[in-house]
Amino acid sequence: MITYRTLLSEGKEVLQKAKIVDFEIDAWLLMEFVFQIDRARFFLEQNETVEEEKAETYRRLLAERAKHIPVQQITHEAWFFGLPFYVNENVLIPRQDTEVLIEEVLSAVKKYSIQTPKILDMCTGSGCILLSLLANIEGAEGLGADLSEKALEVAQKNGSLLNLKAEWCLSNLFSHINGKYDIIVSNPPYIESAVIETLMEEVREHEPRMALDGKEDGLYFYREITKQAGVYLNAGGILAFEIGYNQGEAVSQMLKEEQYEEIKVVKDLAGLDRVVIGRKKQEDSHV
Repeated sequence: MITYRTLLSEGKEVLQKAKIVDFEIDAWLLMEFVFQIDRARFFLEQNETVEEEKAETYRRLLAERAKHIPVQQITHEAWFFGLPFYVNENVLIPRQDTEVLIEEVLSAVKKYSIQTPKILDMCTGSGCILLSLLANIEGAEGLGADLSEKALEVAQKNGSLLNLKAEWCLSNLFSHINGKYDIIVSNPPYIESAVIETLMEEVREHEPRMALDGKEDGLYFYREITKQAGVYLNAGGILAFEIGYNQGEAVSQMLKEEQYEEIKVVKDLAGLDRVVIGRKKQEDSHV
């Protein structure tokens, strides 16, 4: 028999030995998940004994985390913009930094009074960007496109779990996209190929390389999407990207070359460039 407190200490020790950076946080997150316990209840009951079966489940999940499998892939849950998303090894884990992209798009919708927008999310992955926008824009419609069939299965599942209606499309960038949109948003693969081997093991070994690799200079998908997006954007429509910390200038220049207006680079909470957003030219009133 073992108490909650002792079991949590055991968990921290296992993860610390495995060189897990956030070993204390992760030991707690797995305990919270297995026992459905919050911190207040833990402090009240920390010296009570736990069910042996659940203790074994906790130890099994600790062993998975000790292999540097991300917590979110173990629990199959990641929170993003106040919503719970199902995740697995076929999609990138939603990150808090990406919430800046949602905030900027919502701000642009309000600023330009875009009513009931049609949204295209290119490289949708788990669908977290598109679904978060649909949850926060009344009357919006959305299509999520991805080259990975398995990623689209996750996105579709998230749409169902959140009871949000979206369409999903298997497409190599715009190859199977039709129609016009008011907003095109994307968090494409943007890490330079050579840099991927230097990433944390959790990312390098357990997240889909296809969703990380932005080819030689990390800018391939920005170039391709920016060149083609204008055909699918309504006049006055928004193009918004998540970017890497050192890509603001290059991606802004791409939008300038394609005649986008009101282009801005937005920083995340760490003060790093995170979003580039621009507006397609309005058609001249006499045209």
